[in-house]
Amino acid sequence: MSETWLPSLTTPTPQAGFELAVKLARMGVKVTQPSDEIRGKLRAAYEQDTAQLIAVSQVVAIHYQTIAAANDYWR
Repeated sequence: MSETWLPSLTTPTPQAGFELAVKLARMGVKVTQPSDEIRGKLRAAYEQDTAQLIAVSQVVAIHYQTIAAANDYWR
């Protein structure tokens, strides 16, 4: 992964921070499994699995905590 896609954790609003948290989670999966084809096949398994969906929510929440702290909680 050589291109810079994350120049900063600073976002103008909490909603933009949440969207960045989702992107961080998605990019983590993409780096871990770079094959679009395999990710597509795996999606069918996790989109019906509540435990995996909850795990995704936890990952996004952790990223969001980091982004919120980086933005001084948008004070």
